[in-house]
Amino acid sequence: MQRLYLGVVCALSFAWPAAAQDEKPAQTLFTNVHVFDGTSEQRIENASVLVEGNLIKTVSTEAIDALDATVIDGEGRTLTPGFIENHAHLMLMGPSLSAMEANSTWEDFGIHATRMAEMYLMQGFTTVRDAGGANGGLRRAIDSGQIPGPRYYPSGAFLSTRGGHADFGNFTAPPGTDTNFSRLNMAQEISGVDDVYKFGRNNFRMGATQLKFMQSGGVVSAFDPWQLLAGSPEEIKAAVQVANEYGSYVMAHSYRKEAILGALDAGVMSIEHGFSFDCEIAEKMNEMGAYITTNLTAFDPGLLDIPAVMNQPSSLAKAISASATFENYIPNMKECPVKRGFQTDCVGTVEACNIQIAYEKHLNNEFFGPYQSMVTLTSIGGEIAQLSGDFTNPYTAGTLGVIEEGAYADILLIDGNPLEDFSVVGTGDQWFGADPRPDSPETIRLIMKDGVTYKNTLN
Repeated sequence: MQRLYLGVVCALSFAWPAAAQDEKPAQTLFTNVHVFDGTSEQRIENASVLVEGNLIKTVSTEAIDALDATVIDGEGRTLTPGFIENHAHLMLMGPSLSAMEANSTWEDFGIHATRMAEMYLMQGFTTVRDAGGANGGLRRAIDSGQIPGPRYYPSGAFLSTRGGHADFGNFTAPPGTDTNFSRLNMAQEISGVDDVYKFGRNNFRMGATQLKFMQSGGVVSAFDPWQLLAGSPEEIKAAVQVANEYGSYVMAHSYRKEAILGALDAGVMSIEHGFSFDCEIAEKMNEMGAYITTNLTAFDPGLLDIPAVMNQPSSLAKAISASATFENYIPNMKECPVKRGFQTDCVGTVEACNIQIAYEKHLNNEFFGPYQSMVTLTSIGGEIAQLSGDFTNPYTAGTLGVIEEGAYADILLIDGNPLEDFSVVGTGDQWFGADPRPDSPETIRLIMKDGVTYKNTLN
């Protein structure tokens, strides 16, 4: 009886693929749209885009023959790639690092991340790279259809030295002591190359698509001056070695110029924040093909009035010092541009992050204009995603961040022309003190990810 049952199972398992091959993938045809393809300075006017399954099959200014397709008339709207967030922390709900360390369980983190994932998708982000604190479970839930959310690239646990930017332990915790964050593999204290090997490989085992090394300090964190040069060259190179074993790469939290250059010398391919950026760094990055992502809220004129800064004397002193040091970032980036990805870096409630995302969009346009901001939100983010390689990257069937044949069908339909009026992408011109934002910008009329429509307010 057991042999018969196994035989039936085997027979059925071989029959299913043949049946599936006979099914034609569903098609969606967008007509009467102006296409921003993710790279070009001008839209493709009066175009049509055919989606088949989860990929874009055709982009054309001629009529496309697709009799069985579901037709969506764009009525002259702009069709763009889905947006890409390159530096988020979907697991970190706040209100402070000490509260998350002392009073949070895995349920708290998981529920918050689930809500954050849906919020990001409804804000037009079809891909998110998580810059530390999340393992592979959230991606499994999204990709299996259990919860709505963007494509997801987690980094696993932050890799941080004792007293570094991801040392979230209690003040009197002895070195090497387990913490809430370490038990959940959200942050790990490294001391030497062997720790980097151990925790870096464990991150990939836990579903990471790249590694995050905390090389500099921060402003609102407890133990670390922002000028900190954390991690020896050997430890950073060890992280790069582990990432290379998995065909992937390292992203480094780097503030000081010395930190940025040291990270690049070690083979780091993505500089996070990079506030001391200058033309010497730009030359080295362009030689390597490396990327930078920067939270432009760091250059907000009201930064020193933020409660987390203003209410902590040590943080206020650090913020004043950092602001004076980082003031040349914007002119240096304009003079010596490198490939820059979109970064929000929000830690807090879903509602607060929704506001911060809109404000980060606004600042991109204020500092760099609509075209560069659109490229930052789309094709550059797609290139960064591809750094995770051919076998660690979970999404290799198509390209990301572009509208072209063979790209993933991650698509937005937007009222107006974002290359002329960037506000239509869902910007907000206020950060702290802003009113709550809607679940999804009204001007983003359709959101499609992987060929599936998650929002459609067209008639």
